[in-house]
Amino acid sequence: MTQQTGSDVLEDRRTVPTEDGDHERFSHFVPKDKLMDAMVNGTPVVALCGKVWIPARDPERYPTCPTCQEIWESLKEGDE
Repeated sequence: MTQQTGSDVLEDRRTVPTEDGDHERFSHFVPKDKLMDAMVNGTPVVALCGKVWIPARDPERYPTCPTCQEIWESLKEGDE
């Protein structure tokens, strides 16, 4: 998606598919203990949004999954 603001053009790179397909373009929220175990042992994890996968990539390279973010924020609000 591209937006034009005056003479500048901004590109939303989150919408560009990676070589792995669109489903791999986000980083997801998972419990830290399960993530560590999955990284060491190669076991699958389940994200807040329901995605199941074996983590192998640096999540810092990808934008946050909007569904995971929304669920995480609603969980934090419920604690107050």
